[in-house]
Amino acid sequence: MRISNKALLACVSTLAFANGVPIPQPKIDLLKVAGDATRLDLTLPTFTNPTRVTNPLFPVSNQASVVFTGTVDNKPFRTEVTLLPYTRIVTWNGIRIEALVSQYVAYSAGRAEEVAYDLYAQADDGSVWYLGEDVSDFRDGQIYTKEGTWLAGKDGPPAMIMPGRPRVGDSYRPENMPGIAFEEVTVTSIDHVYDGPLGPIRGSMLGRELHADGTTESKTFAPGYGEAFTGSGGDTEALALAVPADRLQEPVPADLRMLTNGALQVFDEVGKKDWAAAVRSAHAIDVAWQRFVNTTMPKSIKPILHSAIAALQAAVGKQNMQGARQAAIEAARWSLDLQLRYRPVAEVDLARFDLWAAQVLVDVAAKDFGAVNGDMFTLTLIRDRLLGALDADVAQNLNVHLGELMTATGDQKLPLARKAAESLRQLVAEAGRAR
Repeated sequence: MRISNKALLACVSTLAFANGVPIPQPKIDLLKVAGDATRLDLTLPTFTNPTRVTNPLFPVSNQASVVFTGTVDNKPFRTEVTLLPYTRIVTWNGIRIEALVSQYVAYSAGRAEEVAYDLYAQADDGSVWYLGEDVSDFRDGQIYTKEGTWLAGKDGPPAMIMPGRPRVGDSYRPENMPGIAFEEVTVTSIDHVYDGPLGPIRGSMLGRELHADGTTESKTFAPGYGEAFTGSGGDTEALALAVPADRLQEPVPADLRMLTNGALQVFDEVGKKDWAAAVRSAHAIDVAWQRFVNTTMPKSIKPILHSAIAALQAAVGKQNMQGARQAAIEAARWSLDLQLRYRPVAEVDLARFDLWAAQVLVDVAAKDFGAVNGDMFTLTLIRDRLLGALDADVAQNLNVHLGELMTATGDQKLPLARKAAESLRQLVAEAGRAR
């Protein structure tokens, strides 16, 4: 389709006019917020190439997969952030902005607790803007609220999530809709040295974030990684690993493969009650870990994986079927995270999918309907990451078996849920062999 010169000029004029137009600001009565003199997000930016994010402090277009660890409410906390293989158009003030879609999944005590699909775009001045989020909070495997969901152009204006050139004293609001979502960040340092996953990261930015309830927390953004640390009181969420930033151009070490494959072997052997084989596999895992533990790896994953392997050894020694299978899943999960440094993200996500299908089997055996339902939701989240990465026939069959699992969980028919999970695991195994 050809665009006339007149139409093209009209489009350019609209964009040029948009730049510098004041953004309406909500009235804030009960919070001590920053004054306009320090705010960087008061005028409408221009978006010419919005999905090419070059801002080093929020490099979302170059973040294939990120893992965070921490503690929230005295429970172990894990987050997976994944750039999804599609974009979305957001219309704001008559301007259509193409946005990247990033999937955020937070796990508390091993179960999905919060899921968000976040929309980001970079303006021409290098600032990155938040165009909305679709939030789901889970309880007992069910969505119990979507509080915090918003979309620019529908619920209010976009919000700046990272300035193009931040300076100490600058302020901006990553979320600017009181009553739905509100955060205000004030920059406190731009030359911080952050103790990153694999060593110090210079040129990091520190910020103090104000929330709608008047509480604050500290945030750290590291060049090449983006948001790296969030902390308030005893709650922390810290960057554990990011690719491609931490990627290595090397094959997966044999010992690391053994940790993952051996854990899955234990899972299957325990399921067959072949305890002698499980003891041998658990011993082989321990030997591989003793060799691998002294290699360079992300510092926060190392103790977690160590504990998972120890729990696996103990459960196998006691012939505790449920405990051994759960520990095997955890050991495989954290060793898979380390494999992100060597393997394509889609391959790792496919293996993660298999682990959650295995989790269904554990939760079916425990007759935990809520947990099985939560597992099903988590499988759909990982499926979204795999869009376009699977062979068409594999993708179709995966959706068929996932649909069977959805029906089984909805009807609370655990034997059918187990059958669907076994079919999913078989499909993943065949897809893995075909790669």
